[in-house]
Amino acid sequence: MCVCVCVIAHACRHLWIRVWVQAGGCLSRRKGRALEVCGLKSAGSRACDCGPGLQGPQPTATMVGKGAKGMLNGAVPSEATKKDQNLKRGNWGNQIEFVLTSVGYAVGLGNVWRFPYLCYRNGGGAFMFPYFIMLIFCGIPLFFMELSFGQFASQGCLGVWRISPMFKGVGYGMMVVSTYIGIYYNVVICIAFYYFFSSMTHVLPWAYCNNPWNTPDCTGVLDASNLTNGSRPATLPSNLSHLLNHSLQRTSPSEEYWRRYVLKLSDDIGNFGEVRMPLLGCLGVSWVVVFLCLIRGVKSSGKVVYFTATFPYVVLTILFVRGVTLEGAFTGIMYYLTPQWDKILEAKVWGDAASQIFYSLGCAWGGLITMASYNKFHNNCYRDSIIISITNCATSVYAGFVIFSILGFMANHLGVDVSRVADHGPGLAFVAYPEALTLLPISPLWSLLFFFMLILLGLGTQFCLLETLVTAIVDEVGNEWILKKKTYVTLGVAVAGFLLGIPLTSQAGIYWLLLMDNYAASFSLVVISCIMCVSIMYIYGHRNYFQDIQMMLGFPPPLFFQICWRFVSPAIIFFILIFTVIQYQPITYNHYQYPGWAVAIGFLMALSSVICIPLYALFQLCRTDGDTLLQRLKNATKPSRDWGPALLEHRTGRYAPTIPASPEDGLEVQPLHPDKAQIPMVGSNGSSRLQDSRI
Repeated sequence: MCVCVCVIAHACRHLWIRVWVQAGGCLSRRKGRALEVCGLKSAGSRACDCGPGLQGPQPTATMVGKGAKGMLNGAVPSEATKKDQNLKRGNWGNQIEFVLTSVGYAVGLGNVWRFPYLCYRNGGGAFMFPYFIMLIFCGIPLFFMELSFGQFASQGCLGVWRISPMFKGVGYGMMVVSTYIGIYYNVVICIAFYYFFSSMTHVLPWAYCNNPWNTPDCTGVLDASNLTNGSRPATLPSNLSHLLNHSLQRTSPSEEYWRRYVLKLSDDIGNFGEVRMPLLGCLGVSWVVVFLCLIRGVKSSGKVVYFTATFPYVVLTILFVRGVTLEGAFTGIMYYLTPQWDKILEAKVWGDAASQIFYSLGCAWGGLITMASYNKFHNNCYRDSIIISITNCATSVYAGFVIFSILGFMANHLGVDVSRVADHGPGLAFVAYPEALTLLPISPLWSLLFFFMLILLGLGTQFCLLETLVTAIVDEVGNEWILKKKTYVTLGVAVAGFLLGIPLTSQAGIYWLLLMDNYAASFSLVVISCIMCVSIMYIYGHRNYFQDIQMMLGFPPPLFFQICWRFVSPAIIFFILIFTVIQYQPITYNHYQYPGWAVAIGFLMALSSVICIPLYALFQLCRTDGDTLLQRLKNATKPSRDWGPALLEHRTGRYAPTIPASPEDGLEVQPLHPDKAQIPMVGSNGSSRLQDSRI
């Protein structure tokens, strides 16, 4: 076989080698390497991709070791053979999958059951002004920061902290938060599954008060014309408006169905009672669905989100069209939108707006970093962050119309003010709204649609929460075995989540669910996000980070984002933290006051994620080289040697390798012809030996 070789030496310590293989090789050029030749499959090893027309029938040389993984993705930047794919970790099938997954992650249950309530409570339409101000100055900048952070390093919430190893505890804090949320979030989904299955009947079980679980205080909203023969209690008064305005004992059939049948609610958080087997079964269904959708990681979940992220908008539109055609819907919508401008001057309104933006976008959960890590390196995450953030907030506003049109109809039917039927959280999703649906013709159909929408909204977020944990574990271990066994890691995390969620299906489960919701993901998220901003902008350095983004996107972040990242967003985050502390009130559920020991557990859950940051910082300081504390501190905060783009083809500029192969690179070159030449090479195990090659 005839092989022609052209060797070009550069005078400034950088060696350029261009190997032309006429029969069986492919073109490869690398800066700062003694030799890198690509070929076809040989001796069970993978060769890097060759461009069309450059392949031949015989292999020439094969790169093996860690460095070869980067070679799998193309030969030379700007050449036709270049590929922007990470074959080791995988990438999204296309950019639509990433956008839909991120929309499904950001748009969750809070958009439906929290934002509309906050809006009407804080001045209606006037609340929109501080809400969108916080979106522009805090929400979108933080969203862009997390997406660019994960995409640049192609690592999960742990691996990205190669940027400053001392702050890796922030990544562990994100994992703890995602664990808490993932446990109780799937319990909410399982309750939605239960209501969905219960709606498969011709009469909704929470429509009337003639069931075994109802009490004498139960009073339905349906009048005599809507009731079937014999279904109306003999004690039901004809003047429901008078009853609702003057009777303190009135309970709705939907509330009694929720408390006395679905939950069989105990009288105290410490009284677990029995495990509700129907809920336990639905919890198993929820985790099985989540696992099956993530069985192949982003490759499978990226296909599922085409449905789970888009169909909720179809359901919202159907419910909106049906809602606005009902009598009293306009009253409900006006109650939702009518501005009370005097409330803009209240600090609480601005605090609620900032908190809602921060929590609804999923900042500091680790999910945004994880999802972006599967992007291709040059993906325009700046564009994506704006699209996803605006979509999330627009969905919240749109959901408000859907919720309040139905609640306005219900208030009109009862002859009461809309505030009497408005609620938030589980009270809206499983009590107030289901009761309003009983007033509609073909009510089981509307109930099926509503709870199916809640299931899909919850699953979109749950996918990312589970993938965050799995990706962090796999990236941290990082060997070939765990990459091949990622499905088993996903299964193990899902099983653990199911087992930890069992106590939440007991008779005291709703108390624990609300405790976790109020404490596990509250001020700890604010602290984590604040430290992340400070560590990137001031420890790693804002100029370095802006250069990284320019390398990745082709342009630096706009001046507005630079100012927000350095000054505005950290100030707003600090404001949210202060506001959260000042406005703190002990948790309650309806009229139940949580005991002190339960509140203490809540604070321990909140601290368990934050405490990871100082503990890991101390651990890193102890294991870092240095004669003095200041020297150790400097070494612990500077980027590690492997910080930067994951693929060799993207490591340009200050990340470009400028020295020959080293043990850290783990490069090996297999021989072209054993009898021609011998050159010393360094293997992935660090041992030097003679290797044969032909130059």
